[in-house]
Amino acid sequence: MMAPPECALWREKTVQTKEMPVGKGLFADDQVDLELLRKYAFWRWGALPPDVIPLTAADPDFPVAQEIRQAIKVHAEGGLLGYGPTEGIAGFREIAARTAAERHGLSCTPDLIMPTGGAAAAMWIVAKYALQPGDQAIIFDPVDLLFGLSVDAAGGRRVYSPVDRGTGAFDLEGMRALITPRTRLLCLCNPHNPLGRVLTRDELTTIAQIAVEHDLLIMSDEVWSDIVYKPNSHISIATLGPEVAARTVSIYGLSKTFALAGLRVGFLVAPDRAMFRRLDAVARVLGAGFGITTLGQVAGMAAYEDCWYWAEAFLDHLREVRDVAVQRLNGIPGVRCLTPEGTYVLFPDVSRFGKGSAEMTDYLLREARVMTVPGTVEWFGPGAAGHIRLCFSTSMAIMREALDRLEDALSRLGSR
Repeated sequence: MMAPPECALWREKTVQTKEMPVGKGLFADDQVDLELLRKYAFWRWGALPPDVIPLTAADPDFPVAQEIRQAIKVHAEGGLLGYGPTEGIAGFREIAARTAAERHGLSCTPDLIMPTGGAAAAMWIVAKYALQPGDQAIIFDPVDLLFGLSVDAAGGRRVYSPVDRGTGAFDLEGMRALITPRTRLLCLCNPHNPLGRVLTRDELTTIAQIAVEHDLLIMSDEVWSDIVYKPNSHISIATLGPEVAARTVSIYGLSKTFALAGLRVGFLVAPDRAMFRRLDAVARVLGAGFGITTLGQVAGMAAYEDCWYWAEAFLDHLREVRDVAVQRLNGIPGVRCLTPEGTYVLFPDVSRFGKGSAEMTDYLLREARVMTVPGTVEWFGPGAAGHIRLCFSTSMAIMREALDRLEDALSRLGSR
């Protein structure tokens, strides 16, 4: 398939040089520029004193692929930064549809792709479409805060489906028992943030059966679907048959895979044109704030068309950091940490130290100068109690330093 015309300009003007790091060199320790991070990584390094290591927002510390930078540069050099089409750039929708089909097995065409201002905006649109005030939505517990916030914003009511924090097992029969006549939406996070679980085919099949039996819409957040470690593999629930596909809206974003969080690049895949039109009507009511920028789409096209080599090298690096971090954390008396099957976050249980999650986060900031995310209701739901979340999308050197500090501080605290 020929590349859309929007792709051609940056390809003509992109210059590859031997000085550019390739493969593992892209993620060597010296590729993390602390000065730039403190200047531009506003949610991580820029928000804290210079002696603090932030393992907070799930945002890589590495510079994005050269092709993405070049695409943005070429577009900006043209001097025109006006409004893009409401429905999104045709080239972006085409590449997004092709990617969803080739990498995730979805049956979709460009006219079923809705570009959004990140995966979060897509979640808001789906929740608003599915829920009337007082309607219920089932979400995992624990899970990323955006699920609950999107349900709240739509006027719906959260219904938590507990996940076993010790094993990562989903209680699917328990999920079935939660359904009432007011249940309208079933929310998936696959791969799961913060536990790092990648749902199996059997688990997804059971969830799909529940949705079909009770006529529920499925909102499947698959923003982490490219960050999956072998031998695990990601399966999109919409591929489990036509009945399931007809009631599933799949959500993707490029922030985790290509380090594009600041550009808010995402999209949803509607199952058919009728639902797409209804979702589009909701998006228009919610307003332009839920749309995607032109530069975001330019970056997204470059990423999907030319930068999978970067994503694959990133995944190799992440696997190495993950293995070191899990081993080190489980070697600290009082800490229990599952090995994530996907994502680049860890969710260790630190409850044996006798401190609540927020208290532990404050202690580690004060005593270790490492910032983590507390397992509080606000961040992950009531099932997150006793845990903290650590993001490991940084260099091996920085992660080792953070682990040294954590081990020292926790060893001084002592477990019960």
